[in-house]
Amino acid sequence: MVKYLKEKLLEGVGSVSGITSLFGSWQICHNICLGLIALLSVIGISVTGLPLFFLNKFALPLWSIAFGLLIITIIVYFIKECISKKLILLNTGLIITGVPFQTVQPYAKFFWLIGGILVVIAITLFLKEKLERRKK
Repeated sequence: MVKYLKEKLLEGVGSVSGITSLFGSWQICHNICLGLIALLSVIGISVTGLPLFFLNKFALPLWSIAFGLLIITIIVYFIKECISKKLILLNTGLIITGVPFQTVQPYAKFFWLIGGILVVIAITLFLKEKLERRKK
């Protein structure tokens, strides 16, 4: 039971790592803001501008935390081998997608492509495993 809880905790930390990496990418933050504006307009609240723009100043720290958590997750994987490889692959793809450094922004599409491919591979592996379990 304790081992199961530890595994779930580490998987949760890995998921938080991937999610926080998304906030490092301006384009993704921009899309989240637009989605929030659309959601608020559905319930009758008008908002102009970018309501989550204040998160831009936190992009680098959030991405750095996500990267640090990913490194810790990988280290724990090699020590204990108790974390899903697919989850690590998914989080790595998300972190690559959300690289916030201005010096590499001309290559952002390359990072989105590589990260997106890793995410698609991880999701495909998850789905394949689920389908195999159902067949059994």
